Amino acid sequence: PELVTGQSVRQPIKWLIAAVIQEQDVENALSALAKLGVSVTSLPSSGGFLRQRNTTLLIGLADGQEETTLKAIQRSCSQRVEYLSEPILGFPNGLSAPIPITVGGATIFAFEVERSEIF
Repeated sequence: PELVTGQSVRQPIKWLIAAVIQEQDVENALSALAKLGVSVTSLPSSGGFLRQRNTTLLIGLADGQEETTLKAIQRSCSQRVEYLSEPILGFPNGLSAPIPITVGGATIFAFEVERSEIF
């Protein structure tokens, strides 16, 4: 069954994608998803090893939209190397050596939806 909302007809939601995206990639990801015409809810979030800000996108998809959506997210989110400085014990003034850490990209969770309703 299709859902009729105003003038448009919507396919039923069969998948919920939760995509955790680093702040630097959010605009690219939202733009790519808008080109696909998928609905997105954006939630500010933070976490991970460096406790950096990121955004969690909730994306409801009809059957058959999963692969295209995942590829769009993959193309718009990239990993990068950042450096973390930690003091070295035993050195005066806490001399630190930068430690390279790979951050970025997207973490994706996909959930099959048994039921969805729009009120």
